[in-house]
Amino acid sequence: YADDRVIHFGMIPRANRCIFVINELPDLQARIQVALFNILQEGDIQIRGFNLRLPLDLVIAFSANPEDYTNRGNIITPLKDRIDAQIITHYPKELDVARKITDQEAWMERNQDLRIQIPDFFRDLIEWVAFEARECEYVDQKSGVSARMTITAMEQMISSAEQRAYRNKETDIVLRISDLYQIVPALTGKLELVYEGEQEGAVQVAKHLIGRAVIRVFKEHFPAPNTKSRRPKGGETSSVKDLYSEIKEWFASGGMVEVSDTMSEKEYQSRLENVKGLSELVEPLSTRAEVIKNQRLERYAWMGLVLDALHQYSILGKEDLDDTISYSDMVGSVLGKIGSIEEDEEYN
Repeated sequence: YADDRVIHFGMIPRANRCIFVINELPDLQARIQVALFNILQEGDIQIRGFNLRLPLDLVIAFSANPEDYTNRGNIITPLKDRIDAQIITHYPKELDVARKITDQEAWMERNQDLRIQIPDFFRDLIEWVAFEARECEYVDQKSGVSARMTITAMEQMISSAEQRAYRNKETDIVLRISDLYQIVPALTGKLELVYEGEQEGAVQVAKHLIGRAVIRVFKEHFPAPNTKSRRPKGGETSSVKDLYSEIKEWFASGGMVEVSDTMSEKEYQSRLENVKGLSELVEPLSTRAEVIKNQRLERYAWMGLVLDALHQYSILGKEDLDDTISYSDMVGSVLGKIGSIEEDEEYN
């Protein structure tokens, strides 16, 4: 195994052969790459000034990013010619494969006294963020998207929930939509942006990718808010009733939901329960869980997803200030901003 420029050896007793791995081959200086010629060509080491040849039984593996990605070095042609095979890897093409990689690599099993529930759709959200990044016009696709992005994002999302649990002295906690937006620093450090993306700003691009992922997952379980169609998967169909009418009416009448990253589960649930029609909308989905306690907890995760998706569809307004997120009626929030501008002008 190799990390950066540190070379490690590992023996396989059954094969009696040493595995020699070099990470980031183009970063090695040319003179060091030349030293590998004889090993690959003759299978031995010669010591200058001595009539001595040390035969080697080695398997050598190199890793390297595409040359247009690093721009920091190059594999010299004679050495590249002596490498037997070049295997080009690729990003996961299927959601299930991507999820397995993240689950395998991310640090998820932590304090045994703290039980953090991760709803399945949160795992999908993380992966869809990466899929969206690999298609986004603001992201430099030549540089690519780091394969470690979803791993770091998952760990950061869990850490956000873990911190909240310790602050509120809770032992059972479920991820919420505000935890999803805590992965923004993980995204900005793993993306290379084109000029247009730099103009938009790394944080805004990251939030844009999260919003696109929210819509993807939302559409898998709910009808688009602009149509009058079926209930979520597992529910009865309806071609007449607007499933979101009660929620929109509640916000239109002046309702507002304000949640924070540090808010306790009890208070968070109470504020979501105040939204008329929201709990009934997600009921068919939240009853899938096997454990009664988890049914209750997961329901609020779905409720948070619905509110954020309605914002992504420009039905609800959203303000994100520090660790607080507030949802309100889109029209009312726009008119309120216009009114505040007029008041400022009169004051000036």
